[in-house]
Amino acid sequence: MIPLKDTNPTLRAPIVTRSLVAMNIAVYAFQASIAATDGPGALAAMLRRFGVVAAELLHVPDFEEVTTLFTSMFLHADLLHLGSNMLFLWVFGDNVEDILGRGRYVFFYVVGGLVAALAQVVVDPSSRVPLVGASGAISAVLAGYVVMHPRAPVLAWIPPLFFQQLPAFVFLILWFLLQLLYAFLSLPTLGAQQGGVAFFAHVGGFVAGLLLARPIAGTRLRQWDIEAARLRRRSGLD
Repeated sequence: MIPLKDTNPTLRAPIVTRSLVAMNIAVYAFQASIAATDGPGALAAMLRRFGVVAAELLHVPDFEEVTTLFTSMFLHADLLHLGSNMLFLWVFGDNVEDILGRGRYVFFYVVGGLVAALAQVVVDPSSRVPLVGASGAISAVLAGYVVMHPRAPVLAWIPPLFFQQLPAFVFLILWFLLQLLYAFLSLPTLGAQQGGVAFFAHVGGFVAGLLLARPIAGTRLRQWDIEAARLRRRSGLD
């Protein structure tokens, strides 16, 4: 299931979402330059240094290991990994940022990413495979979207050829259930090693987003509803 776009305008420019997309692309471009100039071994060393390695994080962690919980959010294993994450962030992030405001949105994104990484570490504490990617933080954003805009129409591509417009809560809850299914199917070999996808990080980030979205939004959700209704009246849409 791949989201193509949503029909859900914003009241303010999504500066943080655009900045996060730009930062992730810039870091991946740097990764590609490292691989091109110094070889795959140098890139693997970079991912190991700045990705979360569960076995090392849990073995008397030092400051350097703890910082990987943050740095890992901006690294990606390959172009497909980057592209899929940035597509989801681009489609859903702007509306969540619009309600939370920029500062709260950054906090929400980072906390979601931290919880996601720790969820994967708890499930697979002996793993020495570096955990990288923004998908845990983005999973929290998806959950925030479900809470804030459950009925917003989302145009999705359901492979191989089926296009469908679905309410956001239908698309995103189906997405979450698939992640949950894949996570438990991967338990015999553990999620961090199953096809390189850390499904428990997706699950952990989404659950964190569900729990945190309303408390972090506070009264801003109601304020946004009032502003949006006023804008619709001015535009003659009501």
